[in-house]
Amino acid sequence: MDKIDLKTVEEVAHLARLEFADEAAKQAIAKDMNNMLAFVAQLNKVDTTGVEPLIYMTEEANTLRTDEIIQDITQKEALQNAAKKDSDYFKAPKVIEKNG
Repeated sequence: MDKIDLKTVEEVAHLARLEFADEAAKQAIAKDMNNMLAFVAQLNKVDTTGVEPLIYMTEEANTLRTDEIIQDITQKEALQNAAKKDSDYFKAPKVIEKNG
């Protein structure tokens, strides 16, 4: 198993557009990545002969309910605490402008 060196950490950080505060942070990341590789190496040692692949964590089936429209609050109650509103709608600041 290859060890993760600082050069590899720098390359991964560049691809992920990450920056490190200092050299200690970079070394800590390298240590964490090496710990992850060591854990995966341990998993690779486990004999899985005859073990079926796990697709779902449980044997439970999803219990779905039908969608029902329930009027919990009225439009007037919904608008009651709005910062900006008119008689029927919430008002929001304009965020998109038309060009030309």
